[in-house]
Amino acid sequence: MGIINGLLTTIKYALQSPVTIQYPEEERVVRERYKGKHVLRRYDNGLERCIGCSLCAAACPADAIWVEAAENTDDERYSPGERYAKTYEINMLRCIFCGYCEDACPTEAIVLEHEYQLSFTDRRDAIYTKDMLIVPVPEGGLPTPQKVEPGTFDRAIPDMEDPK
Repeated sequence: MGIINGLLTTIKYALQSPVTIQYPEEERVVRERYKGKHVLRRYDNGLERCIGCSLCAAACPADAIWVEAAENTDDERYSPGERYAKTYEINMLRCIFCGYCEDACPTEAIVLEHEYQLSFTDRRDAIYTKDMLIVPVPEGGLPTPQKVEPGTFDRAIPDMEDPK
């Protein structure tokens, strides 16, 4: 009786359509809450959102993020705050994709996108630097560093404040 049940199960699944996705010809659609590759975002004017506060590094349970902050000047302005992330690195071999860095960021600079094609051929390739993470300058924005008039960046610039 066991052999007949096994044969019936085999025939039942042989007649069904396959569930295998033919990757890479056909890519799988990821869920809304999927957490994939990290990106560092910018404001619409081109300034970086990251202010170098290192809260993402403090929140990371795997100690995969390293941030080195530097001071903004009027000649070289990277972010609207007093500081910016001079160095931002994520060790993707240590990252567990928990999203705590995204939750801890006060400026919503670090975001885990839906990109899942993350492969490395060398351990050094698994260290994502700021240049690899930061998104391109949006249309109409200026690249960083920007030169500003002295004393004009005491607070966030007008197009980044909440409308009231």
